[in-house]
Amino acid sequence: MALRLYLIRHGETEWSRSGRHTGRSDIPLTERGEDEVRKLGPALRGIAFAHVLTSPRQRARRTCELAMPGQAAVVEPDLAEWDYGDYEGRRSEDILQSRPGWNIFRDGCPGGEATAQVSARADRLISRLGELDGNVALFFHGQFGCVLASRWIGLSVMEGQHFTFDPAALSILGYSRSHPGVRVITLWNVVPSCVVAPA
Repeated sequence: MALRLYLIRHGETEWSRSGRHTGRSDIPLTERGEDEVRKLGPALRGIAFAHVLTSPRQRARRTCELAMPGQAAVVEPDLAEWDYGDYEGRRSEDILQSRPGWNIFRDGCPGGEATAQVSARADRLISRLGELDGNVALFFHGQFGCVLASRWIGLSVMEGQHFTFDPAALSILGYSRSHPGVRVITLWNVVPSCVVAPA
């Protein structure tokens, strides 16, 4: 069975709600975030997953627990969010006041990960995932998800700025039906109320 990656971003946290960059900080889901994730669960339960991987952060692990109760998951360090370094806990609008024109997908973060480091991490993960078959669920974070999608289809990290990933949203990466060697995005940023389980 061809590899198919189900990308699930964690539900809302206090910091994601206020727009604060959350990398290393281990912030829990809000009550609303947990509710968002529970709404996604029924769509995922209709899918036979060969592997389930999650970021080490509690917001991703809890999302996995709520969306797929009873499902064993493997913690994958490379699914962690971008390391924001000196920008941890800050909002983009505040950073831009002191650093006009800043773009994380081009400039990275001082004291954190550079774009080349995040790109290498995504490529390393993609290489390992390429050795798997079947449906694989990945529970992780917004901006790293945008990088992963960009690298999956052969684009640079900078192109990740054109993607967005809402809390508790589902995306799917796979291969073209007509050109099996071509990587494609088959579904992007679908929120729980819009998700329909496969037939």
